[in-house]
Amino acid sequence: MSLRAILHADMDAFYASVEQRDEPSLKGKPVIIGGAEGRGVVAAASYEARKYGVHSAMPGFQARKLCPNGVFLPPNIKKYSQVSGEIHGVFADFTNEIEGLALDEAFLDITGSLKLFGGAVAIALLIKERIRDELDLIVSVGISHNKLLAKL
Repeated sequence: MSLRAILHADMDAFYASVEQRDEPSLKGKPVIIGGAEGRGVVAAASYEARKYGVHSAMPGFQARKLCPNGVFLPPNIKKYSQVSGEIHGVFADFTNEIEGLALDEAFLDITGSLKLFGGAVAIALLIKERIRDELDLIVSVGISHNKLLAKL
């Protein structure tokens, strides 16, 4: 019995990264998606905002207290969905066995693609390279023979 080859692809600070990519003046700034008003919560935080302790699911008032100079933006789910579709298009060039978990996360069963592309590590590196080069975004990829270990 041969082991399966599973990738877990997770976009890094996805919503904030898309906004920074699309609006160059936001690069290097602490970008916080959501949480701007009332009882709102943070949907995503750029790495610059994370340095202040801001993270997803945090109440917006707390994020504003930790990062008063943060750039708070409303979520643009339509845009993130479109970009997610582009990311899945890259995944589909390597396998048709894609299990989306959220707009920014998916499992890929690449067992049937290993010989074609030179192994699991080669496929992971190709995916990372294509998403960086074609979409100007960063993806983290875990590799294992099952979903749990790939996600870790």
